[in-house]
Amino acid sequence: MSLIQSWRWYGPNDPVSLQDVKQAGATGIVSALHHVPHGAVWPLHEIQERKDIIEAAGLKWVVVESVPVHEAIKTRSADCEVYLENYRQTLRNLAACGIDTVCYNFMPVLDWTRTNLALELWNGAKALYFNWVDLAVFDMFILQRKGAENDYEETIVSQARERYKNFSEDELQALSDIILIGVPTEGNVTIEQLLQSIEIYKGIGYDGLRENLTYFLESIMDVCEETGINMTIHPDDPPYAILGLPRIATSKEDLLYIINSVDRPANGICFCTGSLGAGGHNNPVEILKAVGHRVYFAHLRNVLKDENGNFYESDHLAGDVDMYGVMKELIAINQKREQPIPFRPDHGHQMLDDLHKVTNPGYSAIGRLRGLAELRGLEMGIEKSI
Repeated sequence: MSLIQSWRWYGPNDPVSLQDVKQAGATGIVSALHHVPHGAVWPLHEIQERKDIIEAAGLKWVVVESVPVHEAIKTRSADCEVYLENYRQTLRNLAACGIDTVCYNFMPVLDWTRTNLALELWNGAKALYFNWVDLAVFDMFILQRKGAENDYEETIVSQARERYKNFSEDELQALSDIILIGVPTEGNVTIEQLLQSIEIYKGIGYDGLRENLTYFLESIMDVCEETGINMTIHPDDPPYAILGLPRIATSKEDLLYIINSVDRPANGICFCTGSLGAGGHNNPVEILKAVGHRVYFAHLRNVLKDENGNFYESDHLAGDVDMYGVMKELIAINQKREQPIPFRPDHGHQMLDDLHKVTNPGYSAIGRLRGLAELRGLEMGIEKSI
């Protein structure tokens, strides 16, 4: 039994069509109702409508990515219980439409964070990039977070001060827009919102956020088990505390804590090699061996780090992540399952004709097609050798 080759699709407004997805060779779709406000119940008829569109194209909706967790749940504020009930109802509605795998994250305020969405590589393709000096420029001089300089090494602070002097207003605005981008199609976070949230999370801290995640999971597990839904938490990206915000899904220890704190089969993991691989403290193969029994979905991409911890998203088979080792372990886990595990090529370079098109950052067609082709070949080669 092979893994399910899937593809993230942002819905009818995605520049990449379902026809494109089929030509890339994927059979599963990873999608979400991004137009529904965070925290609101996903209407049953809208879920079914999206599913019908996908199936009419000859594909299957295999994973929901994501059902966002409202900030009131993450902070366990006054409206928490209202949003928890909305979340449970959304899960019931998804299950009623035959969808049983849900991805989510518990990153405070921001989703994945980069400082450059179009780093030009040696071959002219463009990649997503994270640079600590640029993040410090944003943190110290745009966000102006109190005490921000204390969270960076002296060399980073010094370089950030110099870089800030040489940045134009347009460059500073572009950097701010990139860091605040959020999920494509859902709109940016504002500086004011981010500063307010930083103050809130300062009082919650790492331990408090862990407790709030446990509370969230305990509140939905009965519904998950009643409906057959598996939840999969996405690791924090990058796997570090940034901008004064705690991060609680950054390492093997974090992921083991999450699945053991609410030790029920529906509490699972979305195994993202890129998010975990961006951390020098992580060995993705070893992490997969430790938590693989709860992996129900995988994001496969690669990253290349420099000596300062900056990284860009490299070709899927050429980076710091041992993709052969990951795929070999994932295949071994999959062979023990009754239902195959979906994976998708996560992100991809903007390349060839896509360099001249408007695309969602990381989600152009051709770069992901190349990634899927490489991963498909890797999977087949390993399967035939064992």
